[in-house]
Amino acid sequence: MRILITGGTGLIGRRLCAALLVQGHKLTVLSRRSQQVSVLCGAGVTAMSSLDEYHRDTSFDAVINLAGEPIVDARWSERRKQILRQSRIDLTESLIQKMREASHRPQIFLSGSSIGYYGDGGDVILSEQAQAGGDFGAQLCVDWEAAAMAAAALGIRTCILRTGLVLDAAGGMLQKMHLPFSLCLGARIGNGYQWMSWIHIDDYVAILQFLLQHHNAAGCFNMVAPEPVTNRKFTRLLALALHRPVFFVTPAFLLKLALGEMSELLIGGQRVIPAKISALGYQFKHPSLLPALTDLLKRSG
Repeated sequence: MRILITGGTGLIGRRLCAALLVQGHKLTVLSRRSQQVSVLCGAGVTAMSSLDEYHRDTSFDAVINLAGEPIVDARWSERRKQILRQSRIDLTESLIQKMREASHRPQIFLSGSSIGYYGDGGDVILSEQAQAGGDFGAQLCVDWEAAAMAAAALGIRTCILRTGLVLDAAGGMLQKMHLPFSLCLGARIGNGYQWMSWIHIDDYVAILQFLLQHHNAAGCFNMVAPEPVTNRKFTRLLALALHRPVFFVTPAFLLKLALGEMSELLIGGQRVIPAKISALGYQFKHPSLLPALTDLLKRSG
């Protein structure tokens, strides 16, 4: 297949490119770091620095949209919120327009979203049928998904990727937690009863490939493992995998003072299950957290 990937130089994108190249697919990666694409994504990957290079005669069989500014890297000022929306919604709308104008439209469109769609769900078990939340993060996902679903109106099979916490020792939150937990400085957040819905990077990449190949797959998919855990349990199991104790607690009020509105990402949570992908027959390689953490930490050396 000829596949265009946005956000291909990111953590997930790099892993995905490696897997797709092994399968013989022809990849193009849209990235502001176009000069680094061959190094980060593979020698056989074509770099695209701007959507202006996606011409009417450009032909792709599939488009995978993983682009978006990190939502936790900066406090949510009004300017930061605008950047988050532009990097997700505006880019997706521009991508849809390019597909609309193409003489050969892709058959498949996979587009990112987040389990933040559900807002703070408390202890409620959330399948893909659950309603959206009402906070900024949830509304961001609602608008992002609406922009992406315009592809379905073009006759393109569209899958929305409601992504949970992707675990990879090479990057993301797990890499950031590794050092403090190794030094016995790890801490749970608040009372620790908020739910964390996670997924091993290998399963995430495998599900993306599964969706590309499964012609009946369409709509929204919760990209999480089948066994969500509380922050209290996540903290305990990470410490156990590292053979370290946990002594500390980060008070919720301090997070609110430091992070403002963005603190809800850490204080709240979602108890999400992958109902649709499981119903299609996908078998998780890493369904349980402790074996998943052990596997990833072993790879990190």
